[in-house]
Amino acid sequence: MGNFDQSNISGIYAPPELLPEPLPPDPMALVSAWLDEATRRKVQPNPNAIALATVGQDGRPQCRIVLCKGLSVERGWLTFFTNYTSRKGDALASHAFAAATMHWDTLDRQVRIEGPVERVSGSESDAYYATRPVESRLGAWASDQSRPIPSRKAMLEKVEDTAARLGLTPEMIVANEGSIARPPHWGGYRLWAARVELWMAGPGRVHDRAVWTRSVTPFASEMKCGAWEATRLQP
Repeated sequence: MGNFDQSNISGIYAPPELLPEPLPPDPMALVSAWLDEATRRKVQPNPNAIALATVGQDGRPQCRIVLCKGLSVERGWLTFFTNYTSRKGDALASHAFAAATMHWDTLDRQVRIEGPVERVSGSESDAYYATRPVESRLGAWASDQSRPIPSRKAMLEKVEDTAARLGLTPEMIVANEGSIARPPHWGGYRLWAARVELWMAGPGRVHDRAVWTRSVTPFASEMKCGAWEATRLQP
């Protein structure tokens, strides 16, 4: 190994892009910039898709795709919305902690966020719900998410019955017309980042990888966050 020229080795394993050196004291600005670029470049149909992992009451992990609908650089959190009585809602009720991954394959980038989860305010859930298409708002009322149903036909009949109960006609749904209040079983969650890992692909699988950690603890009516600590990780 002593005969190798280190500059040549560095060239072989040099990726087209690296994480900043030194690492920034706070990772969230980079997370936001990466998400903005993925959105701008339309790298996939849903650039804000995240794989969300929770732990059920049985202690076993669960994972599914949800959409990131908000991100705070200043406070260090992201938001997503779902049915509170769904399987993920049940899991978060028993273990209010989650892990989320955003991966943009064509950009060779990945973000991992872990931390405690809390519900957002009713007014924040109302505001986002009002921006959804009528057909999606109707679906939130009609579906007992994650609960069994005998057939697709039965599900569609349930949607039709719910539409009739809410005074919605097919024409109104197609035209995106009609006022529907948010159902009480549906709303948002906020995932507070206690651990953030950023990853960039490198040649020979010598990737560039770093992690930031901080304490996040409930305090009065909000979360109290400590200072970030950062270090690079081996790939």
